[in-house]
Amino acid sequence: MVKIIIAFVALAAVVLFVLNQGGHVDMGGEHAAQESMKGGGEKVEAPAAPAAAPAAAPAAPAPAKP
Repeated sequence: MVKIIIAFVALAAVVLFVLNQGGHVDMGGEHAAQESMKGGGEKVEAPAAPAAAPAAAPAAPAPAKP
């Protein structure tokens, strides 16, 4: 039983070390729901951009030097 507890503590320490080395780790819980409630209304999305024009024909090859 003691071996299981020691293994769990060691594994937890390794996991926390790896998460902290990876950059920003927010252990504060779910914030997305709170942020959406603070907005006060629905966000309006910008209209989609028009499709890109077809690519131009490739340039003519340079003449060979004699």
